[in-house]
Amino acid sequence: MNPELESRFDEFDKPLIIRRKLLPWWMKTFCWIFMILSIVAIGGLLSTPFFPNFHLSIYGFETNTPISGIGIFIIAIMIFKGYAAYSLWFEKENAINIGKIDAILGIVICVASMFFAPLASGPENNILPLRLEILLLVPYYWKLNKIEYTWDNLEEI
Repeated sequence: MNPELESRFDEFDKPLIIRRKLLPWWMKTFCWIFMILSIVAIGGLLSTPFFPNFHLSIYGFETNTPISGIGIFIIAIMIFKGYAAYSLWFEKENAINIGKIDAILGIVICVASMFFAPLASGPENNILPLRLEILLLVPYYWKLNKIEYTWDNLEEI
């Protein structure tokens, strides 16, 4: 067809494909939760001069002081999770890769906290804690892996 004769309204006839439709409802819910939590974490960090005790906790690590090694570590994790959630929600090209890194990092941190928590609490507490977050991180990674091909091959409109 001659490009000069092609209608400019043809693009309105194309079906709008949204990558967000590939995400299940529970991933969409967690996207919002982690986007909000990352803002709260940044707010907690910024409010430290006014409120020095701000409780932070994720993957078995917790602290009441945001300006500490563990506090900065938790805030960094929350910000990264917020970035992964933002990337998925707003359908960024690299969202699946960022989400997979987020899932793997979360699993590694959970496993590390499960083994280091008994060591930190002393020899009298020999209970190995089970982090329930792993029960969501594994399906999260699996679902991202499952939708990756479709996500990457959708045409931009």
